[in-house]
Amino acid sequence: MTLKNYVNGAFVPAWNGKVRSFHNPADNSQLGEAADSSIEDVDKAVRAAREAFDNGPWPRTPAPERASRLFRLADLIESRAAEFAEMETRNCGKPLRESRFDVADAAACFRYYAGLATKPQGQTFEVGDPGIVCQTVREPIGVCGQIIPWNYPLLMAAWKLAPGLAAGNCCILKPSELTPLSASLLFELIDELGFPPGVAQLLYGPGAPVGARLAESPLVDKIAFTGGGETGRKILAAAASNFKKVSLELGGKSPNIVFADSDHDRALEYTLFAIFAGQGEVCSAGSRLLLERCLAESFLPRLAAAAEKIVVGSGMEESTEMGPLISRAHQKKVLEHIQSACCEGAQLLTGGSTYNDHRSAGNFVQPTIFTNVKPSMRIVREEVFGPVLAVQVFDTEEEAIRIANDTIYGLAAGVFTRDGAKAQRVVRRLRAGITWINTYHPTFNEAPWGGYKQSGMGRELGTYGYEAYTEVKQINHCINPQPLGWFGSAP
Repeated sequence: MTLKNYVNGAFVPAWNGKVRSFHNPADNSQLGEAADSSIEDVDKAVRAAREAFDNGPWPRTPAPERASRLFRLADLIESRAAEFAEMETRNCGKPLRESRFDVADAAACFRYYAGLATKPQGQTFEVGDPGIVCQTVREPIGVCGQIIPWNYPLLMAAWKLAPGLAAGNCCILKPSELTPLSASLLFELIDELGFPPGVAQLLYGPGAPVGARLAESPLVDKIAFTGGGETGRKILAAAASNFKKVSLELGGKSPNIVFADSDHDRALEYTLFAIFAGQGEVCSAGSRLLLERCLAESFLPRLAAAAEKIVVGSGMEESTEMGPLISRAHQKKVLEHIQSACCEGAQLLTGGSTYNDHRSAGNFVQPTIFTNVKPSMRIVREEVFGPVLAVQVFDTEEEAIRIANDTIYGLAAGVFTRDGAKAQRVVRRLRAGITWINTYHPTFNEAPWGGYKQSGMGRELGTYGYEAYTEVKQINHCINPQPLGWFGSAP
């Protein structure tokens, strides 16, 4: 299997003919090769997108026609849902049950923005001059570079492409070099639907040079990035060259607060789901459990016992509940965080290692829980992006809020309590963009997604995600022209 770029309406190899292999994280077997793009490939795609936007039909295509194309794309995704799910699981490791959900959500995302494209976008204002009609319209930004991560390859492609295309932009998608597989099928469907050349393009390859070139190109009008903070800073700096519009969805160290008056069984179930779903390779993962002290003695042994029963294995097995990490390099990084926590004095409650059976061929790490952690520890301060939970205890509501906000991140947070007033008091004071009460992780295409502080800039999804791909133009129309009389010499 050799995957090609999709540039200017055609599948083409990299300019230099180079390819890069990609693998199945469950056993590290090679799945295939994908084009290893160069600066020349990026520049060619950018020029095609620029021409398509400046002189092509897509930005001027009536919204109902753009919507119709996206509705059909959603239908095609659903028609090949099983194939997409297997591709996603083989390439990024997550269990099939999760991949199936991602495919359905991706189709729903395209369908949501197809519907939104035809809804009213502008406003009319009552101004002080009755001879002026003042209104606004929303117009596409232009050429959009979209850089997505390896943990949700298909879903993140939908989050970027759907609003960008619905608004009339020309988009260049760069998947992670680790997970190119589902994007290849997505662009087969895009090609089948006959989008105009240059409107939707696909470039494989690493962040440097592909993502870096997109970020610095003077012909690119917007960059949308989901990934780590270090890369986000580089993108932001490069985008300053021509003051691109930038949206960044970055990392998190999200608190999940469990009060003693919560439903303990449900809180335990969602605590596991918050950190171990997706192997913990989720930006909004509840990687810090804030547990009311009086509950800890009874709650923690049950939590550890439940974590030890999680079925860890190949995502292709229907019984699997947690799969492997994305790569050997990332497995090593997660294990280094675990070792650091042990060295700093944290108590390992369960997990903390790899497996010595057939799973040793893959990138597996045991579901891991640490207690006796201190605020200064790396396990508390840094995003691990793996199945590792740090437990902190608190005595009062005020202390829980203080601990929860003691982080450079602000993406997500959860609160478990039967006291509705308390839940509202707490979430209103949490510095996080997405919060949950008595649940964790549900996400909806209709609602905005994004974080405070160093968790990013801007919002995706909902009307916010659509507006992020538009410019607002003010139009002032004089309907009763009269002599101005400002300059005496004028007629």
